[in-house]
Amino acid sequence: MCKENCVRTRFAPSPTGFMHVGNLRTALYACLLAHSSKGKFVLRIEDTDQARYVDGAVDVIYATLKAANLIHDEGPDVGGDYGPYIQSERKALYKEYALELVKKGGAYYCFCEKSEEETEGAGNADPADDPCRAIAPEEAEKLAASGKSYVIRQKIDRTGVTTFSDSVFGDITIENKVLDDQILLKSDGMPTYNFANVIDDHLMAITHVVRGSEYLSSTPKYNLLYQAFGWDIPTYVHLPLIMGRNADGEVAKLSKRHGSVSFENLIADGYLAEAIVNYIALLGWSSKSDREIFSFSELEELFSLSGLNKSPAVFDYDKLKWMNAEYIRQLSVEDFASRAKSYAKIEGTPLEENWLKLASLLQQRTELLTEIPEKIAFLLEQPEYTIDMFNNKKSKCTPETAKDILLEMREKFAAMESADAEKITALLTACAEARGVKLGQPMWAVRIALSGTPVTPGGPGEIMELLGMPESMRRIDNALAKL
Repeated sequence: MCKENCVRTRFAPSPTGFMHVGNLRTALYACLLAHSSKGKFVLRIEDTDQARYVDGAVDVIYATLKAANLIHDEGPDVGGDYGPYIQSERKALYKEYALELVKKGGAYYCFCEKSEEETEGAGNADPADDPCRAIAPEEAEKLAASGKSYVIRQKIDRTGVTTFSDSVFGDITIENKVLDDQILLKSDGMPTYNFANVIDDHLMAITHVVRGSEYLSSTPKYNLLYQAFGWDIPTYVHLPLIMGRNADGEVAKLSKRHGSVSFENLIADGYLAEAIVNYIALLGWSSKSDREIFSFSELEELFSLSGLNKSPAVFDYDKLKWMNAEYIRQLSVEDFASRAKSYAKIEGTPLEENWLKLASLLQQRTELLTEIPEKIAFLLEQPEYTIDMFNNKKSKCTPETAKDILLEMREKFAAMESADAEKITALLTACAEARGVKLGQPMWAVRIALSGTPVTPGGPGEIMELLGMPESMRRIDNALAKL
């Protein structure tokens, strides 16, 4: 059990598909808030809306949290003292609390046929629209007992106001007359999200509710439920929207038109999980310093509600790409090679045997793992190029000088038993010194001959090692034929 006054947060996703970055940020902040306070982070699966349930979505939730290092202390897969942690397995208790609320006068039976068709959470803007609200409790009980289909709605007093305090947005007051008699229990006995989350948060002793600001307008209805039951109201932490930048520079709520918006797709795009988490942590929170790179343990130590702000955050893919490159550079070569191999698509090719060496050349030149196939494509098949490629103003290389250099170097390379990067670089250095030119000139001539592209991971020596001497000589001969 959690000790007295222990902070308990929860992440309560619906199994409806991928994990949007907004959901991931909610989970991240809930996890950081709990663990920075030595509290408990709870995972609860909210599957009351069975029509939207997607097979395999629960596995996506587990996999995403694991990949993002968001370790929950309680949940369906790890257990805990407050289970079960899947709402569909708690169905019976919701009806008990709904009936209790009817007896307390905070809810009523609604027998209207339209209630069967209403969407989750829907209600009436004006209580006069629902004649069932005026049915005497005794008569309503008899109708329900007779088998007549019903839903249970929250009974809201439309007079006065409801005020609540939020850790991010401060005190918020809403007139009760704008609140609807939302459905709490559907005709099939399943609760709506708006009812189940209140019941479960109370029964699971959740102290801090972290969620998106889109739930601000619903919070007064939740509080009225807490008050009707006589329960303590949790601390609310509503997070600002995450925005995306449109092509015209305007910002709008982040959506697929702005790019990948799910954790799964960002990983597929070549971002590291820890870079994504680090970046998302800064979308609405600041450590009050100029630092931007944090390990997860540092985030757990530094996170506090005082660092949250109410302004919408703009998802900047360029900033995320920069941060991803920083994380890539911090990896060991072995770790980078392991993570990058599946993106490189070199299985079954000659490059697989020398993958660690190639990875060491790529690491400092890679921002996204998905860039790797393009960077190494020339090693598998040299692209078509013209002799104009040998022109380089900086090194003063021309097709004519390139031809002379390649004729000289071909003879020296042919005398080598195998490709050795250090020896090849030494030969090119001697060539430059003998010609009275900078090293860049022979390096450029040989690079173009070997690769047919101006930018490569590694210089001529490393390229020849990766290609092997027979393929390197074949490419040099082809270049001489062009020249």
